[in-house]
Amino acid sequence: MFDLNEHSHRRRNPLTGEWVIVSPHRTKRPWQGQTEAAKRETLATYDPECYLCPGNKRVGDNVNPTYSGVFVFDNDFAALQPDVPENDGEKSELLLAESERGVSRVVCFSPDHSLTLSRMDVGDIKLVVDEWALQYAELGDRLFINHVQIFENRGEMMGASNPHPHCQIWASESVPNEPAKEIASQDSYLEKNGSCLLCDYLEIESRSGERIVCENEFFSAIVPFWAVYPFEVMILGKVHRGSIDEFDERERAAFADILKSVTTRYDNLFLTPFPYSMGFHQKPTDGDEHNAVHFHAHFYPPLLRSATIRKFLVGFEILGSPQRDITPESAAQRLRELSEGHYMEG
Repeated sequence: MFDLNEHSHRRRNPLTGEWVIVSPHRTKRPWQGQTEAAKRETLATYDPECYLCPGNKRVGDNVNPTYSGVFVFDNDFAALQPDVPENDGEKSELLLAESERGVSRVVCFSPDHSLTLSRMDVGDIKLVVDEWALQYAELGDRLFINHVQIFENRGEMMGASNPHPHCQIWASESVPNEPAKEIASQDSYLEKNGSCLLCDYLEIESRSGERIVCENEFFSAIVPFWAVYPFEVMILGKVHRGSIDEFDERERAAFADILKSVTTRYDNLFLTPFPYSMGFHQKPTDGDEHNAVHFHAHFYPPLLRSATIRKFLVGFEILGSPQRDITPESAAQRLRELSEGHYMEG
């Protein structure tokens, strides 16, 4: 009899239409790769060399205020700019370039240089959630902004150049590739089935429970059935909302709570500040209804076996399709069984 926990198979991601190969039998092979102990490093609450700490100088004449809560500023090295001329040059079907306007911002979560989401109080994370909602609405109201991408790169392994707790917002004129694929799939599912793709998926996961990591009244954290990264997590709202600014006060507090729960479990898994790329997929800000879009958060962490052993997408995975050995079910179980008390706090 075929067994998802024993036999090689592939799983389809209904949000993108893409497939991942799962090879659970490979977890039985002996590991002969690199192993290293986790580095234990405690950061100071203030770093005079950090360009994100309160009162410190950034670029040119820009100086941070002595902020005491959440602090937002336009990125000094913005990837997207609001004043870009139209590309009026000759266009080719094979060599096509279009101008792209946008706004790039940085959101500092806290003045405390040593913190991460996992070690912040839920009340303080709630203030960050409030700011995310404000930024989404404010930037989305601009006529030339059609999509607002909020994301956090945490850790050197994910390319973060500064450990100070912060994230970025890239608001763009066009809808980027990944959310565009997900929106198309959600639209198609709604048209075909008359219901929300992610609402229906969450109902299936809630009945099973085997891939749920943690949950509260308004949100569930799940290792998706189609996850590519070993400890990938998706946070889904139990109430259908298209964007973060639609959350009421209780939902914002619950979202802060589950963010802390997920990130604390991550840190406790290998007793190290866990690296990841995290971001929200929500409806575009182009003025259309987008009733099919269900707000959700993706966590893509690279770690595989320890604090230093990561999963690389190489070989067949970049030439063919992604592959994983650890099943989503076993990954969810490991995360679910971890304490919600941070290892650095006893």
